[in-house]
Amino acid sequence: MAIETTKYKSFKEFYPFYLSEHQNSVCRLLHIIGTSLVVIIVLMILFKAQYKLLIMLPIIGYGFAWVGHFFFEKNKPASFKYPLYSFMGDWVMWWQVLTLKIKL
Repeated sequence: MAIETTKYKSFKEFYPFYLSEHQNSVCRLLHIIGTSLVVIIVLMILFKAQYKLLIMLPIIGYGFAWVGHFFFEKNKPASFKYPLYSFMGDWVMWWQVLTLKIKL
């Protein structure tokens, strides 16, 4: 497996790489599940004052995604090398799946 050494100057440059690292439909589905659960947990925190659930956000959000990468996509998550752009990519991909701009 080749190590990605490109330095992206913008998220716009990074996002095609991000999508290329998410070609497996199970991996994408796990990302969507994890990100959707994060949204639900954030709403519970805000509306029910369940602040102890804050600890669950990275576990749920990254847990589902990393299972997708290690077991289905068979690559390292982009978050290891590009944490901010990868975080942004998760949300953009989540939105594009929900709005049917990209397929699971």
